[in-house]
Amino acid sequence: MPLMSFRLARPAVIIDINRISGLDSISAGTNGGLTIGALTRQRAVERSKTVQDRNPLLAAAMPLIGHFQIRNRGTFGGSLVHADPAAELPAVGIALGMEFVLRSAQGDRVVPAEDFFLGYMATAVEPSELLTEIRIPSWKPGTGWAIDEVSRRKGDFAMVGVTVLVQLDGDACRDSCIVIFGVGGKPVRMHKAEGMLKGKKLGRQTLTDIGETVANDLEPDSDIHASAQYRKEVGGVLTRRALESALARAKESGRK
Repeated sequence: MPLMSFRLARPAVIIDINRISGLDSISAGTNGGLTIGALTRQRAVERSKTVQDRNPLLAAAMPLIGHFQIRNRGTFGGSLVHADPAAELPAVGIALGMEFVLRSAQGDRVVPAEDFFLGYMATAVEPSELLTEIRIPSWKPGTGWAIDEVSRRKGDFAMVGVTVLVQLDGDACRDSCIVIFGVGGKPVRMHKAEGMLKGKKLGRQTLTDIGETVANDLEPDSDIHASAQYRKEVGGVLTRRALESALARAKESGRK
């Protein structure tokens, strides 16, 4: 529907899948993970106690999607297959290592998030396939997280956004994930910056250096909303701030 509204798609036939049963559930796995049906309304995910208990990053990301009227109608899977590069869920999907179950007459196949998003509103879904469910791995204890974005108005798509996960080993970073969105055709994982974090104590200078690395490595687009240079600078600043928040949450979690 958004593509049709933007006049980017003019299909000859439209099939309403809303009445397909069994695709609007949220279930918790025995291993601590989550399975969310593709037709689950975004508002249902936002208000789910299971999601809030099992995945704080996903729970924090949901209220950032548009306005609550949009989330009342928009579906979890719909946002992912729409693949707007400025949307929150594709970036969160990459950060959390989501897996997407695609079903066709030939059977099911599972695609990891990093292979799912191909470019601007383009995904790995084939014409004969339908996204049926999204699998989210279990939350690792002690993980620090953050999501932040800059938009013109509350509820607008992000001009620049970042989502971050950090795992600590004492005072040093054991593992991390940094994903920037709103800067190009799809969310961008900052592998170089993640490599610089590994094994390092996350002091102020380290976080400043990481922010500068992200700003230097980003190759964003310019458009009517923001210039490429603006996106580079804001991407670096948001990354530093998000890492500070994630680090604080990781330390707090470690003390519990």
